[in-house]
Amino acid sequence: MSYKNFKVETDADGIALVTWDSPGKSMNVFDISVIEELSDIVEKTTVDTAVKGVVVTSGKEAFSGGADLTMLDSMRTVFADLLKSKGKEAANEALFKEAGRLSQIFRRIETCGKPWAAAINGLALGGAFELVLSCHYRVAADNPKTRLGLPEIQVGLFPGAGGTQRLGRLLQPTDALTIMLKGEQLKLDKAKALKLIDAIVPAADLIKAAKDWIKGGGKAVAPWDEKGFKLPGGPVYGKAGMMVFPAANALYRKETQDNYPAARAIMQSVYEGLQLPMDAALRVETRYFTHILQTKEAAAMIRSLFVSMQELNKGARRPKDVPPTKVRKLGVIGAGFMGASIGFVSAQSGIEVVLIDRDQASADKGKAHAKATLDANIARGRGTEAERDAVLSRITATADYAAIKDCDLIIEAVFEDRKVKAETFAKAQPLLKEGAIFASNTSTLPINSLAEEWKDQSKFIGIHFFSPVEKMMLVEIIVGKNTGDVALATALDYVRQIKKTPIVVNDSRGFFANRCVLRFTAEGLEMLMEGVPPAMIENTAKQAGMPVGPLSLSDEVALDLVLKIMKATEADLGPNAIDQAQKKLLVEMVEKQGRFGRKNGKGFYDYPEKGKGKKALWPGLGDLQSKKLDPDTLDVEELKQRFLVVQAVEAARTVEDHVITDPREADVGSILGFGFAPFTGGALSYIDFMGTKAFVALCHELEAKYGSRFTPPKLLLDMAAKGETFYGRFAPKKSAA
Repeated sequence: MSYKNFKVETDADGIALVTWDSPGKSMNVFDISVIEELSDIVEKTTVDTAVKGVVVTSGKEAFSGGADLTMLDSMRTVFADLLKSKGKEAANEALFKEAGRLSQIFRRIETCGKPWAAAINGLALGGAFELVLSCHYRVAADNPKTRLGLPEIQVGLFPGAGGTQRLGRLLQPTDALTIMLKGEQLKLDKAKALKLIDAIVPAADLIKAAKDWIKGGGKAVAPWDEKGFKLPGGPVYGKAGMMVFPAANALYRKETQDNYPAARAIMQSVYEGLQLPMDAALRVETRYFTHILQTKEAAAMIRSLFVSMQELNKGARRPKDVPPTKVRKLGVIGAGFMGASIGFVSAQSGIEVVLIDRDQASADKGKAHAKATLDANIARGRGTEAERDAVLSRITATADYAAIKDCDLIIEAVFEDRKVKAETFAKAQPLLKEGAIFASNTSTLPINSLAEEWKDQSKFIGIHFFSPVEKMMLVEIIVGKNTGDVALATALDYVRQIKKTPIVVNDSRGFFANRCVLRFTAEGLEMLMEGVPPAMIENTAKQAGMPVGPLSLSDEVALDLVLKIMKATEADLGPNAIDQAQKKLLVEMVEKQGRFGRKNGKGFYDYPEKGKGKKALWPGLGDLQSKKLDPDTLDVEELKQRFLVVQAVEAARTVEDHVITDPREADVGSILGFGFAPFTGGALSYIDFMGTKAFVALCHELEAKYGSRFTPPKLLLDMAAKGETFYGRFAPKKSAA
């Protein structure tokens, strides 16, 4: 048997070793050719009397990352074409058949009558883990990097190749639902404890262990196909089941606000499937999977969180003509929380770091942040002392600016104050080596104005990190009018080195992310001043899909910083550039009440000492409201819309202002940078999937009631008149890498 993606070798014992090794790819993924070949292998090994059993493994470092999601996107396109040409029934039938194809192959493995063993040599996620679960025996090579799981929910999908049914029959329903609804990736020890794999062996013994199981009389029947099989959690309508599913429903509502059709489909598939024989249950799962493939949420999330993110991570915006760069030594000026964190994540990625502050004690404190974080990781079992020591050895803390003289890249992370930054630039500039790139981690101050302090502005760029740096995956790269291609390429290559996702934006006050997210927090302040109950403000924001409410986010950012930004904007652009009522509210909170946010334990919320309870809205907020609205008279849907629309309008303005030139960056940036409702696919996808005409109409409704912040820009009006979308009018360029 000869295949493009697989190698099949049958030994003297009649055991066929199927090695998956797709050519030209770093990771095995399911695409049409892989599915067709796997189907053929299953049929031929089943009917070949010389084959006594099958071991499936990978020829790559990982087993497989699952399905190629662009394949699913093409299935949607075929469905749309059939819908137009042959009608809904024919289109649904074709999509159902195609969507269930992999599920049927896996079921054939399970019921072919010959034992199949999965020899897992690394990462196995999504469809790959569903393949593993369909095998009768599962053995993994001992590898601390291996992760097993079904993370489809993270891109708006759910396990549609038998995952909901096999996991639901192997585990207690609570465990199965948790793994799928969280998209949890399991380490080997946890997977074995849950009996999702049968054995862990040294890598050198992996194939032998799988073959030995077959030679030892391995059983070619799944537990659920045996007579008398009982669900681990008991019958759905049994006492235990009736305790699980109603509670799971409540938890699902709390966690998703019913915004994610795929999460609902997981609940439905497990609940209905566990009441049926396996074959009928798989058809139920495929029915729901077919439905999910047609949802705008799946289309939006696949596009932004898979396709676009991959393209940006691979260098879609990198200048083609600049040779690859690598930052070997990084200088970070400013060892406060932000600078210390930038230094830490860089050192973690193997970069030598010089951490500079005004005195040695401040610099040492910045390095101590890295040690504290690493010590905490060790305590949680996520690292070793040797790994900690290696990272710390790459960080040099000093007050001597001369230490930057051999750095390839220097990032300034001092206070958001023009004078402080100018002083920093004056000290650093004479010490840079030839060709070094200098970046500012400014969050709002325009790069063009900061670059005026720089002799060679082609080497000056903005690299804006988000807090907390260790967790936030987005980095905003800001290009000034004189920033050169080498500086941009260096910044992009550096962000890739530290394994974060970059977006490239042109200069503007607040750039992209802060322009949009400040509209979200400002809308919360508007509602507070209107008299909307504070708890209602927070809850409707979360119902709209935001990770936290605007008052909570303001506290995290720090109210004194928000006020400082507001004052700086007013100083630069005049009093009409800011909302004076909001400034008055923040002056009251910060300067009169001393409430700075989480950092001093009091802001819009009161924060208890560590380990002594949960934060709670400050009771004094009501005293700051000149009027109080009756919550029963408020339109919850409108409140939700206000939060999303006000951000999306601002995102559209950034396109009109040429801050954003690629819609992928607005969408990925809005989700990763400030948590814009992921189920929408991002701020511009929110508009595209609603339709620009409908969105503009909604803007006008809100504008009439609440003011000019909802006024759609001229660009949007033009697009609505022409029936255009952002991804149509501003079609992203293909990746350069």
